[in-house]
Amino acid sequence: MEITELNEKIKQESAFIDTLFAEIGKTIIGQKEMVERLVIGLLSNGHILLEGVPGLAKTLAIKTLAQSMQAKFQRIQFTPDLLPADLLGTMIYNQKDGNFSIKKGPIFSNFILADEINRAPAKVQSALLESMQERQVTIGSSTFPLEEPFLVLATQNPIEQEGTYPLPEAQVDRFMLKVKIDYPSRDEEQKIMKLNIGASLPEIKPVVSPESILNARKLIHTIYVDEKIEKYILDIVFATRNPKEFGLEDLQDLISYGGSPRATINLALGARAMAFVKRRGYVIPEDVRSICMDVLRHRIAVTYEAEAEDITSENIIQRILNTVEVP
Repeated sequence: MEITELNEKIKQESAFIDTLFAEIGKTIIGQKEMVERLVIGLLSNGHILLEGVPGLAKTLAIKTLAQSMQAKFQRIQFTPDLLPADLLGTMIYNQKDGNFSIKKGPIFSNFILADEINRAPAKVQSALLESMQERQVTIGSSTFPLEEPFLVLATQNPIEQEGTYPLPEAQVDRFMLKVKIDYPSRDEEQKIMKLNIGASLPEIKPVVSPESILNARKLIHTIYVDEKIEKYILDIVFATRNPKEFGLEDLQDLISYGGSPRATINLALGARAMAFVKRRGYVIPEDVRSICMDVLRHRIAVTYEAEAEDITSENIIQRILNTVEVP
């Protein structure tokens, strides 16, 4: 397919994106980046880890997204006494007929909000991460596929670390994006205040069907990625592993390990989804750069030296983006 033809097709098929953003914008003021990342995760079939202080509309955002798509939504509050069965479901003994029946857990929904994932013990975390990866759940001897589309949005509260179980680095890699959200601006907060002290919040109507999302996912794989863009993605990821080769010798002692091949795949997928959101049939370097921080920030581990100098993975990514040559 010719680029012009492909571009035209993507332009038509991605028309629902603007409607979706407008509908979500009825209750979510500001936080444009968070909403955009939610949609990118959904289109790329990836999951999202959100970090931000309480009260920044994390729950409201995913709930609104589910309502605007006529999809099932479940919020699971993670606590230290949660068990894997509370998440996945369990076998229940029926005394009347002496048989076991299966009771499915809240994981059987399209959108899962795993609230404060670092509050639950490792067993529960791994049960969630396994179902995210395999997209199926085994209860007793039966295996059930999860519904599509399926998106897990896990939140972490960066303030309280007491009594929490931080996600192991290797597990965090399973999230396609790690999005950090900040406080809204003064004007935005005034609008939020007005909206929330009104009689009721605006009603969210379903504007997109789950089928359109599944169809868009197939289309995203047809978006054109030039070889120069592929090389650019590889350069960024390889610079996190061997900064010396890219003239970043000073970063060598600050990175304990760089991005895995999952980082490369997700960067390419995220850039394609970003092109779709921007209603283009081809990827430009700006698509890669704009999604890069969210794909890489949780995949680069910094050394003790970096921590001592207050250097974060974000500072390292910024240096890499400023140094690696843009095609």
